[in-house]
Amino acid sequence: MDLKTMYPPSEPCSCETCVSYCKRPGWWTPEEAEKAIECGFAGRMMLEIAPEFNFAVLSPAFKGNELQYSSRVFADNGCTFLMNKRCELFNTGFQPLECRFCHHKRQGQGKMCHHDIEILWNTEKAKRIIVRWGNNTGFWLKQGLDVHERKRS
Repeated sequence: MDLKTMYPPSEPCSCETCVSYCKRPGWWTPEEAEKAIECGFAGRMMLEIAPEFNFAVLSPAFKGNELQYSSRVFADNGCTFLMNKRCELFNTGFQPLECRFCHHKRQGQGKMCHHDIEILWNTEKAKRIIVRWGNNTGFWLKQGLDVHERKRS
């Protein structure tokens, strides 16, 4: 499934509707998150846990929620990359797929994109990315956990 083709980038916009999407950070695909980590953005991510506790997602953090589990306490702060109604990641190659796709002209279509990205995060490969992120940032130690990546057979 080629999500980049299914969910092409929208035109840049800073209207009230589009900026409101930035209150809830959009999701990277696991591969995008891995590249963002490699390029120094690991410290501005948070770990979101699915309500069913069957998978997790590394996403841009809410402001003040960096390197933590996602928390409603910070939800009203908006995305850590939103500055003056503009995304710091725009046009850098690191803007999450979900953010690139969502637009006021595409209202209601973001749910499909979100769901398809969710499927990618519920994989062993994505889980290994999360484990490495947690080990490299000290996230697991801060939680009092000793987490190791499983060796592939």
